[in-house]
Amino acid sequence: MIFDLDGVLAISEPLLAEAAIALFAEKGHQMTANDFKPFIGMGEDRYLGGAAEGRGIELDVERDKARLYEIYEEVIRGRLQPLPGAVEFVHACRDRGLAIAVASGADRIKVLANLREVGLPERLFQTVVDGNQIVHKKPAPDIFLEASRRLALSPAACLVIEDAVSGVAAARAAGMRCLGITSSFDAAELIGAEWFAPDLAHVPDAALNW
Repeated sequence: MIFDLDGVLAISEPLLAEAAIALFAEKGHQMTANDFKPFIGMGEDRYLGGAAEGRGIELDVERDKARLYEIYEEVIRGRLQPLPGAVEFVHACRDRGLAIAVASGADRIKVLANLREVGLPERLFQTVVDGNQIVHKKPAPDIFLEASRRLALSPAACLVIEDAVSGVAAARAAGMRCLGITSSFDAAELIGAEWFAPDLAHVPDAALNW
């Protein structure tokens, strides 16, 4: 099982958008969550950069990302919660002896902060692959292929759990099956997923037993 993080284990995007809006406000620009929505799941470089390009705003990406994470870690404290069934499902997979990984296009500092906050620390997983460890982000398959390599499993033996259009496309490009979580997009938009669920409390038996 290879878990995406945002929209699967927790929904941090509204809190990330809140932090990003605060960041741009510090720079004198008024943004809305809709400015960032097209770039969900593509990593923070694109998340900030794409929104900035749309408004003609220049960024110092590394400096501005560092500030974004300072704001973000304050924003999520006591507010970021696991999605229904997330903690229980991860432990159920462990109990069944399944290899489990997290593969998130977000930067490592954000991935680890999110996992800690929702009670799923890095040590629970065989590996955690983040956006800092790959070159090509989703919808490229690289992050999922790296996860399967670290798990010493063939891509065909892996099930990706994803909520984003770009993530489902990446899973398919990697030659993996996919369970689409409809927390961010409708099932009709998650083209290529074999199974669907609103959250990890309602995973179809067919997906788990496969």
